[in-house]
Amino acid sequence: MNIKAGGNKSFTIPVSCNKDCAAGCPLLAHVKNGKIIKITDNPAGTAYMKGCSKGFMAMQAATAPDRLLKPLIRTGERGSGNFREVCWDEAFDCVAKGLGNIKEKYGSESTLFLGGSGSCRGALHNTYSLTERFLNMLGSNVKKYGNYSSSASDFVTPFVFGTNEVGFDAGTLQHSKMILLWGANIMDTRFGCEYPARIREAANNGVPVVVIDPRKSNTAKLPNAQWIRIRPGTDTAMMAAVLYELINNNQVDISYLEKYCIGFDQVKKYILGTEDHQPKTPAWAEQRCGTKADTIKNLADLYGRTKPAALIPGLSIQRNIGGEEAMRMAMVLQAATGNIGQMGGASGGCIWDGLPFPECGEMDTAESSAKSSIPEYNWPDAILGGRGGGFPVDIKAIYNVGGNYLSQGSDIHKNIRAFKKVDFSVCHEQFMTPTARHCDVILPVSSFLEREDILFTGMNYLFYSGKALEPPGDVKDDYDIFCELANRLGFSDAYSQGKSAAQWIDQFIDESEISDPEEFKQTGIYSGKDQMRIGLSPFFADPQIHPLDTPSGKIELASENYAKTGFPPMPTYRGMADSEQYPLRLVTPHSLNRINSSYSNVQWFKSREPQRLWMNSKDARKRHLQDEQMVLVENAGGQIQILVKVTNDIMEGVVCLQEGVWLDLDENGIDHAGAANMVTSTEPTEPCMGSRTHSVWVEVSPVFKSQ
Repeated sequence: MNIKAGGNKSFTIPVSCNKDCAAGCPLLAHVKNGKIIKITDNPAGTAYMKGCSKGFMAMQAATAPDRLLKPLIRTGERGSGNFREVCWDEAFDCVAKGLGNIKEKYGSESTLFLGGSGSCRGALHNTYSLTERFLNMLGSNVKKYGNYSSSASDFVTPFVFGTNEVGFDAGTLQHSKMILLWGANIMDTRFGCEYPARIREAANNGVPVVVIDPRKSNTAKLPNAQWIRIRPGTDTAMMAAVLYELINNNQVDISYLEKYCIGFDQVKKYILGTEDHQPKTPAWAEQRCGTKADTIKNLADLYGRTKPAALIPGLSIQRNIGGEEAMRMAMVLQAATGNIGQMGGASGGCIWDGLPFPECGEMDTAESSAKSSIPEYNWPDAILGGRGGGFPVDIKAIYNVGGNYLSQGSDIHKNIRAFKKVDFSVCHEQFMTPTARHCDVILPVSSFLEREDILFTGMNYLFYSGKALEPPGDVKDDYDIFCELANRLGFSDAYSQGKSAAQWIDQFIDESEISDPEEFKQTGIYSGKDQMRIGLSPFFADPQIHPLDTPSGKIELASENYAKTGFPPMPTYRGMADSEQYPLRLVTPHSLNRINSSYSNVQWFKSREPQRLWMNSKDARKRHLQDEQMVLVENAGGQIQILVKVTNDIMEGVVCLQEGVWLDLDENGIDHAGAANMVTSTEPTEPCMGSRTHSVWVEVSPVFKSQ
């Protein structure tokens, strides 16, 4: 659907944020005189579909004064911010020549695609699929595996269930008698636009909602919610202690385990300490988690006698050293209590994209010719080390679309060195992000409000997002940019297949299960037929006829295939050793007012939540710190100067700095904005080789005016 013509005419049009947020909210843009005057919830949605400020105020970003409006070519050193405006022809020629030269000189695996999550829910305007398609057809794409978000979860879940489709629809929570949110801040990070309202309703109705988190998040502040404090990275230990109590109190569902699972005997031996002579008791867990043994016992008692119970893990618990084991142990708990496959229960696995979407066409990425791959989490190491450093490729160029890795990538100093080493770099951007500043060419791109698309959600819905605004200046869609570059590089017909963006959208709808395309464009919502789905339902209906895609055909609580990675077949606790030099554990959660680093520069959002380092009052007193005092956060990786927020909404021994803020480096390399990845590490959690951004040790000290 295009913008409606007509002078002063006012109209509404369905839109939905095409951002790296799994909520997928159906919204309505109210347009007058070519401007959006407000964005509201789409009345065609259910009563549980509620948007948030990031969607309601998205026009603040689209119309921000620092929006990039023309192509730019670098004139100074990388990172200097010195660029000159150029016409599109010159920009296209520069990019085509640069990519062609890199491929000719260094071969087919020489260009690294970074990003992809900036607009990751669109059928067409998808920064991942469009860029992958382009570089694969160019024949110069370094293949990556894993991601910053959910590598550990994605890696381990198939070992247990044979698939990652183990989620549930939000409506099933109305049957839950207990909701256990383990590191899941659903009110801020969502996972689907119906989940927050469903969980709030459950809490208001007296359903026990337990939030396990190092900090008192907005989810932990729900009415009647119980907040249980835990040290980051110790979730597996507390889960093990809960299971110990369930075993000792005969609250394990043996008949369920025998029918649907294998491997519980091996787990039980570990929990009881049969071989290592260390029972995983609540007292044992207290020493590691900092959570009182009695609190763990009470949690186990409530959990063991309350069914059905939905244990929902957040992605935070798997972004730790040993995060793989936290995810597996959560699945063990749900199996041991017979809650997997039950209405109102949960698998213990990730609910993010945990079930199939309604059928709909989408842009394919084309076949890759790459023969080797690197872990995405180690991309700067691969650039800096290359074949001589043990990696399978020598990366000479970066193509960045939908990503801000000099904010979001671990170890920012290392990331900067990597960008400075490559021969050529280009990005598509709306703003002069830290990453854009380090690129050779910047191509200005549209926002989701300025183009038409079909959006996949974290639920059984499809959303239509219409074009509410015209792109400003010389801004273009990513699709149009790639079409023109493909034309210059000789594969235009293959890339576009002669279709405009509108023609692709119509084709995707024709390929979908949508029966009435016009109604879909008018209402903005297509609802899948079943809104009460539970992952693995066919298996639980008849495990003989519908076995799982695991070696045994059952849920594998201990996996011999997993043991081939070099780690035990059953989940075990792998914690980090304490550090005398850096005694505070840092967590880096998402902000309510940003989507990763998006909106970090937009004043409306910045003013709602000033960046602060959260610190417990006892830790502050030990360091003679006062609320709103300037402090230095540091470890061997980097330094940050930031104001401290002294609060008992964070556990003692833990500090919190929300991720996503754009860095502001001084001449000494110290950040003054609060960019959390200044102090994170590219050393991954194994065996998935994924993110460990909550396994960080730091020290905090006062900053005096002379410093």
